[in-house]
Amino acid sequence: MADLPIETIFEILTRVPAKVVGRSKSVCKEWYALLSTRDFIRVHCSRSLVSSNQRVPLIDDLTCYVHPIIFQSYDYGPRSIVTLPLDHQNNDVSILSHLNGLLCVCLNHTNELLLWNPITTAFKRLSTPDSLGIYINNLDAVGLYADDADDYKVLHIKRRCDVYESYVYSRELNFWRNIPFLTRQEYLSPNFYWPPGTFCGGTLYFTLCECWVEGTNVVICFDINTKQFKEISFPPVPSTGFVQGVLVNVKNELHMFATTGWFKIAVDLWTLKEDYWIKVLSCPPIPPISLSLWGDITHYVTNGNWFVMTKLGKLFTIEMDTKPFEILYPVTWFRGYKGAVFVETVVSPSI
Repeated sequence: MADLPIETIFEILTRVPAKVVGRSKSVCKEWYALLSTRDFIRVHCSRSLVSSNQRVPLIDDLTCYVHPIIFQSYDYGPRSIVTLPLDHQNNDVSILSHLNGLLCVCLNHTNELLLWNPITTAFKRLSTPDSLGIYINNLDAVGLYADDADDYKVLHIKRRCDVYESYVYSRELNFWRNIPFLTRQEYLSPNFYWPPGTFCGGTLYFTLCECWVEGTNVVICFDINTKQFKEISFPPVPSTGFVQGVLVNVKNELHMFATTGWFKIAVDLWTLKEDYWIKVLSCPPIPPISLSLWGDITHYVTNGNWFVMTKLGKLFTIEMDTKPFEILYPVTWFRGYKGAVFVETVVSPSI
């Protein structure tokens, strides 16, 4: 390939797996420089965002395993071990959010936020001496996004001493900036649960559900361009039991799995159209899943099946007659591990 034009080399190498890109950097100085450019990383990332490149990292105690996904058998392929390149303790790393091969994680013994690429093993600590980048579980929320300038950013919503604060970290600037956060005072109650944000169409979305029967449920939206927050309604689901909304970006359209119930749980799938929710489908007739066994929707796969994993590890498969989605939905906890679904890229956590 030494005699090929640089443009041809660019086109070839933007189509190879991330691990091959890493090895190719050692070929020569010219290739190292080319494969380190923003243009190369951006184009390679865009061409890597396909289902066949999706991987599942599972963190068990002190080890991180990365599995490919076998769509034909709805299972994981042979695992590989990824060394965690940071000081950590047993069962210490929690995956909070992911985007384009980057994971935003928290070290539980220090509460520090980090950006980490499991494929390149590069990571960046986001904490500062004045306590920015410190994440408190069950109080805070985090969302990872990229702006039009290809700057990867972390939105951190903090709930401290009856006050909400929000900050945005810029990978480009290596700096946290305060963002005004306007919301209702009652959302400061610890009864409200904030899951990680879901990035879709220039907006980060958070479901905010009150852990109470017939409690309040809303969706908080953060426009990444205007840096403004707003509140939109939750899908019109029954409020006669506990309610949970799980968001997923499907081909740049926001969907929500809304679970409702008390002793028995029902699941509906909704999609957002101009701040209004439209029901896509309801859970087909299956034996109901009791609340004592309920876990998370772990995957929604290309053949139109839901995989529902209960707390005790029992797997429910729900078949649906609907168009296939080229997506898997990542969850924080499943199968006794801490994991997510991500795509292998060479995106760096730092500039």
